[in-house]
Parts: sequence; C-alpha cells; structure tokens
Amino acid sequence: MAFEQLQIFCKETTTGEMIAGCMAGFSKGSDQTYLNWIITAWGWTLFVAAGALVVALFFGLLMGTIRTLPDNPWLVRLGTAWTELFRNIPLLVQIFLWYFVVPAIIPPLKDVPSVVLVILALGFFTSARISEQVRSGIQALPRGQRYAGMAVGFTTPQTYRYVLLPMALRIVIPPLTSESMNIIKNSSVAFAVSIAELTFFARQSGEETSAPIVMYLAVSVLYAISAFSANRVMALIERKTRVPGFVAAGGMAGH
Repeated sequence: MAFEQLQIFCKETTTGEMIAGCMAGFSKGSDQTYLNWIITAWGWTLFVAAGALVVALFFGLLMGTIRTLPDNPWLVRLGTAWTELFRNIPLLVQIFLWYFVVPAIIPPLKDVPSVVLVILALGFFTSARISEQVRSGIQALPRGQRYAGMAVGFTTPQTYRYVLLPMALRIVIPPLTSESMNIIKNSSVAFAVSIAELTFFARQSGEETSAPIVMYLAVSVLYAISAFSANRVMALIERKTRVPGFVAAGGMAGH
C-alpha cells in the first residue's frame, strides 16, 4: 500500500480536509480523522472480544464441568441443554435475538447498552464451544485421578477444584487458543447492531472515502495483529502451565 494511499487516514471525517502530520499520532484538531476513528474502532473490537471471552470462559467452564458430574443427572442435562442451544443457533441470529427480542420480553434490558448485549450474545455462543472442550478435557483424564481425590477424603467440589480441573484446563489450552482468536474475529458481527468496531468502520469509511480497498486492508491487518497477539499470549500460558510427561489421550507417559 503506497504512502499516498495511507494519507487518506489523515482526512477529517466531517470536512474531508487533510491534516498535516496526523500519521505521527492522534490529530489535535476539533474534528476526528480516519486515523483517530480506526484506532477507536480497534479499541471497541478488543473491548467486545475481551468482555465476551470473560463471559465465555466463566459459563463454558461451569457448563462443561457440570456435564461430567457423576451423580447429578439434572445438572448434566442443564449443561447439555445450554451447550446445544447456543452452539446450534447462528451467531448473527443470536445477536439479533439479544438486541431486538430479549429486551422486548424483559423490558429492563431496553436500558442496557447495546455493546453489553453483544458481549453477552458472543460470550454465550462461545461458551457452548468451550463447554464441550472442558467436558472433553475432564473426560480425557484417567479415572484414577477422580478416585484418588475421593480416597484422600475430598468432596466432589474439592476433587474438581484441586485434582481434575487443574489438569483438564492444561489439556484444553490449545483449543482455547483457537477460541480466543475466533472470538476476536467473530466480534465483527457487532457491526450489525451499529457497534462502531472495525468492520463497522471499514464499511462506513469505505463508503465515505470511496476507498474501500484501503479501509478493508487496514482493518484486516488489525484483525490479524489482534488474533496473532492472542495466539502468542495463549502459547506462553501453555508453556508455563504444561505438565511434563503428560499425554492427554493416555494419561501420564510411561504408566
């Protein structure tokens, strides 16, 4: 992309006038430039993705765990119903349901900011996928680990907290890495309800400037940077928490 094409980011969004030196940072003029706008949009993308990831991890861990409880069939059914419900409805449909339908059914939600509703929709959608991964991680552990916890006098919650979950979460870090990257990319659906994130910026600014190629390329680079950064963070966590000698499919190596 030629430097001349990048200069389009130095235009004011209201007047279309060029701001000298804006590529060095935020312009100090009264009107926003496209550079200001894309950085703000990037911030909204990261905010939506981070908020949704927190929601997804909490509910995914909870639902995935209760689906493996040995003596609580009703909780198992609840976790399964949650997982099947949210993973079998398209994400965009869930966004519209939370934005248009749920507030009509629960009036107090009409006062909730739309970004919160998007975070919930994206978080619940991703939690269904994480739930399945957590369930698989727990069930991949040798049965002897559960029995060992019970043998030393742990209750079921204590067995999960101190024995099963610490190992299972290490197993599922690779798929969680994919989910952390996917949630950044999936946050683009927020543009459908006018959240001013990167995809919304690309669509709007492309129409205003008649330079959609430049705008979409810039947004694509920012998505790639964000997803790659999430990948590197998760890779670091995986290295720091790896259990030496553990083989997920068959238990401890050499046993």
